[in-house]
This record gives sequence, structure tokens and C-alpha cells, in this order.
Amino acid sequence: MTPPLDLSVVVPLYNEEESLPHLVEQLLAALRPSGERFELVLVNDGSSDGTGAVLEELCGSVPELVGVLLRKNYGQTAAMAAGFDVAQGEIIVSLDGDLQNDPADIPMLLAKLREGYDLVSGWRHQRQDAALQRKLPSKIANRLIGRVTGVRLHDYGCSLKAYSRDVLSDMRLYGELHRFLPALAFIEGARITEVKVNHRARQFGSSKYGIDRTFRVLMDLLTVWFMKRFLTRPMYVFGFGGLIAILLSLMASSYLLAVKVFQGVDIGNRPLMTLAVVLGLAGIQLFCFGLLGELQIRTYHESQDRPIYRIRATLRGKRAA
Repeated sequence: MTPPLDLSVVVPLYNEEESLPHLVEQLLAALRPSGERFELVLVNDGSSDGTGAVLEELCGSVPELVGVLLRKNYGQTAAMAAGFDVAQGEIIVSLDGDLQNDPADIPMLLAKLREGYDLVSGWRHQRQDAALQRKLPSKIANRLIGRVTGVRLHDYGCSLKAYSRDVLSDMRLYGELHRFLPALAFIEGARITEVKVNHRARQFGSSKYGIDRTFRVLMDLLTVWFMKRFLTRPMYVFGFGGLIAILLSLMASSYLLAVKVFQGVDIGNRPLMTLAVVLGLAGIQLFCFGLLGELQIRTYHESQDRPIYRIRATLRGKRAA
């Protein structure tokens, strides 16, 4: 039987035709001397240039290389998820394919992970990007994400990260959730730290990120916040909101009924009457959403045989002879 691999390096690629040969060369230079049993899982995310052809050519000459060709451009999160699914290593490292992450930092991440952590995130403390377009929005986003998720990292956007396989096996990626992997891992009880890594200026091509990414990040941040607070108890948020709305509706309706009975005043055209009806309907709907959410959560966990807890280790005392 083939012995298990120590390490899988997952790299999503989109229009990195010029960078790809240099990336593979640098990865091999960093990992072959380390003695790690490793593979390079490179995922071509439907590139429109010659990335796919270069990847196929490299697969014919580099035994450690595993090429994954996606049918179309699905986005970075999907490409990373595909790479994670294909990867066979006990430790999985991800990084970008544009040469801005330094492959020489990978052994440092591995050493830190083996100190007992489940996830080690890179921190581009001397980031080589434009200050206004990239660095300032990134700092704001990192602080916001840290406050919302409770996981304080200096650099959520750094793709250079090392994961234990157990942590990744507990997570499913959608949307733009790849940048929130530390927060998702934290929800699963992972031990997380970060280390300073090198960051280099882009040598080839242009950045794939636009202003629209900001809005996608905000929407996914709300998703992560909800998952952190209410993943196994959606009734707590929807049901509570529904009960408050129903209570306010009953209070308003009781007041209007008293005015109608004891004062004989017409209440049909009062705005408060409309508000009472709206609150009542909204409250019933929210309560039903919470109930449906509870049913879906149970289906989600039970259909995948997915427990609502994670055991880090089981310790058993030695029995006396």
C-alpha cells in the first residue's frame, strides 16, 4: 500500500499562465529538501488563457504534481474546495498562484502547526500592495471580521494557511467563505494561531479582485456570524423576534379594542391598527421560520451523520493488572 502523504499544497489558479512554472519550481525547491512526503494539488479554475495547457505539460514532468481542471470558472472558494477534496495529505497548505505568497514560508507554518495547533494563518506584515486600493480596505475588513467572529487575526485575506485534515473535513465551503476559514474552524473548536510571512509584489498579470468583492465579503460575514451564534439553534433568533412582534401586536390590539369598546371611537383607519396587523403577521412568519430552521438543522446534521460536538481526544486511565 502507498504510505500516506504528510502534506498537500493546494493552489487555485485563474489566468496564471506566466506565474505557474515559477510557482511549481519554487514549491519544489522549498519542499523537496524538507523530507516531507508531499503533493502539489493545482486547480485550474476555468482559466481563459493557457494555464490549463501549462498545467497539463507540467504534470507530465513533475511526479509530485496533481492537476485538477474545473469545467468553468467557479470562483476561488470552489477551486479551493475542489483542491481540499482531492488532497490526500495529513496537513493541507493553501496559497495563491500569483507568486505573492512565498513557498519558502511553508516549512515554518508546518513547524508551528505541529506545536499543537489545528490552523496556522499567514500574516503579511509587510504587504506589497497598493495602500488605498488593497491595504486600507483589508485592515478595516480584518478588524470588522475579528469583532464579528471573535477570532482576532491581523490578516484574514492571506491565502497562505496550514490546516490539519481533521479541521477541513468538518467544513463545507460556499460563496466566498474561503476567507473565513479561521472563523469556521473556530466554530468547530479548532486551535488557531498566525505567523508573519513574506509577501511579494505581483510579477505577472493583474489582480483578480474588484470592488464587488467587498459586498460579497459583507454578505458572507453575516452568514458566518449567524453560523457562529445560531447554527444549532435558529429558533433562538427567529422565534425570539417572532414572539416580540406577536407581543407588540397583542398590546396594540388590546389598546385599540379598549378604545373601541369603552370610548366608541372608530379604529379602522388608525395607523396603529395597520401596525398591529403587520406585527402579528410578521411575528407568526418569524416563528414559523424558526421552526422550519430547527427542522432543517436536524436534517442537516442527521443526513450527514454530523454530530453537534467535536472531540479533540479521549483519555482512558490504565487499569490495574
